[in-house]
Amino acid sequence: MKRLRKLLSMFALAAVCLQAGALSAIAQKQSRVNAELPVQPEVLQTKRERVSPDLSEMAADAQNGLRSDESVRVIIRVKSETGLNGMFGNSFTTKEQEEIFKKEAENNRTAGGIILSDLTEAGGTMSKNFERLGLVSARLPLSQVNKVANSDSVEYVSLDNEVRGLGHVGWTGGLYNTGISDRGDSDPNTWLIGSGIGVAVIDSGAYNSHDLFKYWNDVSKVTSYDFTGGNNVADQFGHGSHVASILSGDYRLGGAAYEGIASGVSVYSLKALNQLGIGYTSNVIAAIDWAIANKAATNIRVINLSLGAPASDSYVNDPLCLAARRAVNAGIVVVASAGNWGKNLWGSKMYGGINSPGIEPSVITVGAVNTFGTDWRSDDQVATYSSRGPTRGWVTLANGARKYDNLIKPDIVAPGNKIIAAQSPNNALVTMFPSLNVSASTTTANQKLMYLSGTSMAAPVVSGAAALLLDTNPNLTPNLVKAILQYTAQVIPNTNTLEQGAGLLNIDGAVRVARLVKTNPSTLSNGNSMLANSLPKKQTSVIAGETITWGKGVVSNWGILSGDELMTKWQGMYANGVLMGDGTVFSGTTLSKASTKTTSNVSLYQGAIRNSGVLVSDGTLFLSSKDMAGSPTPFTNSQGVLVSDGVLMGDGVLMGDGVLMGDQYRAMATTTYLGDNTACMQPAP
Repeated sequence: MKRLRKLLSMFALAAVCLQAGALSAIAQKQSRVNAELPVQPEVLQTKRERVSPDLSEMAADAQNGLRSDESVRVIIRVKSETGLNGMFGNSFTTKEQEEIFKKEAENNRTAGGIILSDLTEAGGTMSKNFERLGLVSARLPLSQVNKVANSDSVEYVSLDNEVRGLGHVGWTGGLYNTGISDRGDSDPNTWLIGSGIGVAVIDSGAYNSHDLFKYWNDVSKVTSYDFTGGNNVADQFGHGSHVASILSGDYRLGGAAYEGIASGVSVYSLKALNQLGIGYTSNVIAAIDWAIANKAATNIRVINLSLGAPASDSYVNDPLCLAARRAVNAGIVVVASAGNWGKNLWGSKMYGGINSPGIEPSVITVGAVNTFGTDWRSDDQVATYSSRGPTRGWVTLANGARKYDNLIKPDIVAPGNKIIAAQSPNNALVTMFPSLNVSASTTTANQKLMYLSGTSMAAPVVSGAAALLLDTNPNLTPNLVKAILQYTAQVIPNTNTLEQGAGLLNIDGAVRVARLVKTNPSTLSNGNSMLANSLPKKQTSVIAGETITWGKGVVSNWGILSGDELMTKWQGMYANGVLMGDGTVFSGTTLSKASTKTTSNVSLYQGAIRNSGVLVSDGTLFLSSKDMAGSPTPFTNSQGVLVSDGVLMGDGVLMGDGVLMGDQYRAMATTTYLGDNTACMQPAP
């Protein structure tokens, strides 16, 4: 009880400090405004930061005697001639690029040896060298962090942070709300299940004997590996089995009531979280590294990351983001949950709570929708706990000011509140919360089900959708998969882009567009015709008897691109080795289209647009009287304040630089387990 009172008092103090900081921020000079513009890593002059903000603070405290000089887990980024270890470079899809990659890996091994010498001298130890990613995990005394960081072999040192599964515990519903019952315009000849596509589910493991994980011939579709160091692939926590079955559940159990989005995929369960749902950054990096190395042998085309950690580093330095980018550059679609920090302990909306690696621009970051247990969409809302943008990682400028990424995230939203899926035997979640159990006591272990809620549950819905698109056309690039999913998404009314991204996933529309794309689109040049046939005149889908309209927009870091040409013509930003965000560039303080990455009839709207009229642009609140296709006009009264200063923004509060999110990390996990307490999906009779 004492501890709870102490935590609540800390949160109250943090809230007071945030509000006080907001009031003073409004009066700050224009120089501060400039420092809050989105990060452009390639043009900004930044300080030579070598240590992540959280680790730097801990090291300073140890050196000043304010904390013990304990050994901590760290991730070290190795210097490389290719710059940032090639994380943002080629996708090595050709033989020549593969040779460059192998040479770079050899350079990293050599650099890893030099780092080993530095670590030994500093009293540290190396844990593992991830040669494909240019990263090393190690243990290091806090007092020696700066010494190692200043080595000629080291680019950057980060904490090996705890990562957790991001599912709230609850009940759930409405997977057919995505339109998967149509599988592409109700055409019986195009029924898709993701056959032959490999999906890596990096989580707490998977109970591969569950009936939801069996193909029609009763062979398990799950292959398991352990990256926690425990040599145990079982899912003792219960999160990973639930996530994997949302993606791949077989249709036979419950008369298809619990069928997954892509029931024909091969699941590679890469265990990175332990029996308590906790792991380390290095566990996840090791799993991503394995997926990249085995991509050819397993046809892994999608990685699902229903986990994360609070973000403070910019994506350009965050090691999870670097690993995810490498996977995308290797041709793998990476899907990450946005996080469950959309509200504080008092129920108020919070902005800026996107977790790592969801802050990485190359991944598809997924928020959660509450379907209220119905298949129709007219009652759907973004779940109260689903993390909202903008992303709040930062780099430090030469003048000492922080430069926040402020990317528009999430990219898309999908059903995630109170979902019923597989239950692994004797798992920690059901043991702690027996009400999660859906099944009778007489039900066999292979058929037991449970409820869970969160962006963790929404992410595999999108991963399954990506697998279906790749089943339709295996030559789609990760960026094109992302663009198709966003273009065909349904915009949720009265919900801003920082809450829903491009909108609510629409698998029906996405499959119909993917079917039109030419067989090898990556060979095209910017502006070439991308489709073998025309887009439908009415760009709509019918889901559960309701007609829904495609949003026809994609998110490009700090703006929204829209128009038919996003699908009718190849955009340079869809290529391998680039970002969707490369479709827009900053010139001074103005966001404009990149002529080599977009076509002339694609429209750009700067900022995050809200249907009911709010536009967030360059850190300032704007007002528009129109929807996504409207033209925003500045709103200049007292509401026109800096988003990045933590002030009230419409109906919510910005999380600032992650302080409140960090303070609430564990407390939120124990107070929001039940998700949104609303109507939910019912078990099959």
